[in-house]
Amino acid sequence: MSAPDPTTGGPLAGLLVADFSRILAGPYATMLLADLGAEVVKVEGPAGDDTRTWMPPVREGVSTYFLGINRGKRSIALDLRDESDLAAARELARRADVVIENLKPGGMARFGLDYDAVRGSNPGVVYASISGFGSGPGRDVPGYDLMVQAMSGLMSLTGDADGPPYRAGISVFDVMAGNHAAIGILAALRHRDRSGEGQHVEVNLLSSALTGLVNHSSAWVASGTVPYRMGNAHPSVFPYEPLPTADDDLIVAAANDPQFRKLCGVLGIPEVADDPRFARNADRTANREELRPVLVERLRQKTAVEWFDLLTAAGVPSGPIQTIDGGFAMAERFGLDPVVPVGEGDRAVPTTRHPIRFSATPAVYRFPPPELDEHGAELRKWLSEDA
Repeated sequence: MSAPDPTTGGPLAGLLVADFSRILAGPYATMLLADLGAEVVKVEGPAGDDTRTWMPPVREGVSTYFLGINRGKRSIALDLRDESDLAAARELARRADVVIENLKPGGMARFGLDYDAVRGSNPGVVYASISGFGSGPGRDVPGYDLMVQAMSGLMSLTGDADGPPYRAGISVFDVMAGNHAAIGILAALRHRDRSGEGQHVEVNLLSSALTGLVNHSSAWVASGTVPYRMGNAHPSVFPYEPLPTADDDLIVAAANDPQFRKLCGVLGIPEVADDPRFARNADRTANREELRPVLVERLRQKTAVEWFDLLTAAGVPSGPIQTIDGGFAMAERFGLDPVVPVGEGDRAVPTTRHPIRFSATPAVYRFPPPELDEHGAELRKWLSEDA
């Protein structure tokens, strides 16, 4: 391996990222950076990232969980309890523009790889730490997404009003924290460009959760209101939920008065938009139990897909409820090209396209998700050479 090449494409070309993270939040953040051109070296223990074993489902014997968040990286397996491996890890951190880790707070200090130690030999480093509950009193509490969904209040908002709380269908706060880590790293790199100084960027799942609960968080901090489960209903907007049609439920999201008027026009009940009980959003929300059967009576006359086409043509937000395959099919229909094959020949792996499009510096997809220690030999050789 040679030093990172700024001509290889992507807005972050030339940056070296030493990735000591595992599972989801950290690897998701570093995959985003790799897509943007950074040279990401994924440091794994001898057994590999835990997600290599999280299966089914699998693709050719490899966990699809691991495949989904580790493209564009080189893998080196290092046992940090081994003196020579630890020396390689420290040299990697010394050369890196960015170091990212998600051990429990204080965990990297055992190996002399914490921020203060790395900064001593690499003062311009941007060092990102991801934890469950920060580096204060919550430092010793393990941080798993499911725990944070429960402890943040999200599960209290998810499910039927008279049913039990539910987790979201994905590890939503791991993904959110990964995004926040990437944003923090980019902001710190911008600061370094101007000042020459690195810094420590800290992200924790609970803080990501609380900011991610947006209007529900604001309800509590700004008015003292504790939100509650409402199934698929929205506390402040109606209609903004699934409604039954002739076959399947359809999401109808007429979130303002002009959209509601258009909805009534498509449904053939324009007079409903002039009813003082329903004329404004606040009225519709207060009188949703009276309005819902009026809308459902009309919606039951056509299928969800038929209404989707009619409402879309009229500018009314709506959408059928689909499984994941339907979501990808919809993205294909809209020309979003959601699947990107990474690698060549037998190594090619279909992955989900990077979500950001750039007019001048598009995302790059250089490597398929690596096998454990796939690049270990070349990385060890490079790290043993003079910088």
